[in-house]
Amino acid sequence: MDQQSRWTESATDAPNANGRAESELGRGYDQGSIGTGKADLSKRFIAAVIDCAIGFAIGLIPFIGGLIGAGYWLVRDGLEIEFMDRRSIGKKVMKLRPVRLDGQPMDIATSVRRNWMFAFGGVVQLLMFIPILGWLLMIPVGLVALALGLLELFKVVTDPQGRRLGDSMAATKVIEVGS
Repeated sequence: MDQQSRWTESATDAPNANGRAESELGRGYDQGSIGTGKADLSKRFIAAVIDCAIGFAIGLIPFIGGLIGAGYWLVRDGLEIEFMDRRSIGKKVMKLRPVRLDGQPMDIATSVRRNWMFAFGGVVQLLMFIPILGWLLMIPVGLVALALGLLELFKVVTDPQGRRLGDSMAATKVIEVGS
């Protein structure tokens, strides 16, 4: 069965033996548990560090690296690349999955709504290759990126479901999965 069919069928799953609908979104999580609980913060942190390392490494490519790195951050949770399975590489490694609260599969538009604030880091990396004006703009853009990052960290730690600002804007949350 192809990936799109599994996502489509998951929205209309029939109840299992327990009377609950199994959802491909959670791979073993039923629809009732998708709306509750909080993914382990240490796993989310390690996944973010992995994704930061990838974005930073991409950003070191002269001139275009910052844009490509920012692009990775924007679309990382919605890419239909088989090995990523509609989640970032960091989330894949840490067995986490962003899910939409409406039960639909993650897509590029949802990923952009969820991750736009992290693209500022890529913009800062791009600015370092623009003499004088870019170097001057690095400071305010970097401060905006830092403030948004701290806000996101605060939200993920204090929210009962671990939903950050990006999750609220995109109607998503992160869950733990078996693979």
